[in-house]
Amino acid sequence: MSRRNKLSKFADILAYNNVYENYDPKDPKLIKSEDLEVNLKTKWSSDHFGNSNPITLELACGKGDYALALAKAYPERNFIGVDIKGARIWRGATTAIEEEINNVAFLRTRIEQINLFYAPEEIDEIWITFPDPFLDDNSINRRLTSPNFLVKYQEILKKGGIMHLKTDSRPLYDYTLEALAAFDDATILYQNDDIYASELAYPELVHKTFYEYQHLANGLTSKYIRFTIN
Repeated sequence: MSRRNKLSKFADILAYNNVYENYDPKDPKLIKSEDLEVNLKTKWSSDHFGNSNPITLELACGKGDYALALAKAYPERNFIGVDIKGARIWRGATTAIEEEINNVAFLRTRIEQINLFYAPEEIDEIWITFPDPFLDDNSINRRLTSPNFLVKYQEILKKGGIMHLKTDSRPLYDYTLEALAAFDDATILYQNDDIYASELAYPELVHKTFYEYQHLANGLTSKYIRFTIN
């Protein structure tokens, strides 16, 4: 992607009313539309969505494929896609505006900071969809299901809130099962290392991301873990 194209997309999302950004990891300030500072902690449903519906996060959302699909399938819920890549968020946010999908928003920030922008028990459900598996042993702590991330999710997730991992990576799938087994408050509700080999256990698994379509075309299988961490 050319630098000009990226800059154009960054300018677009500055004007979008469905995108919030954190520019500086050292300053947990949230910006919306032309540098307007906002504080949505405890108030995402009321102040952005204008309702009291439950909130689902899609972490490492990329272009927001899953958040958008779920938002269309479940209009009675609110969805927020979270990613650090502005150009990818632009695609999801643009689609939401064009298709008038008003129950989805996007947060551009590092997932390491996720608990800075949501209050304890503000989130009802979390999806992690085809994240970078960080296969290098030196990058284990960057895996989105590592214990240092799980404690952050635990803080913002409501009691009994469901978490989902959908991945094509066998190492990440196996690592997550091990991490959850060692995590005191974790309960694995369901696991499957080839979800399309038989009838889907849950209807929301039918949705596929851009990357999942690519991986399936290359002969990889989609793996899924459903769990709680409180």
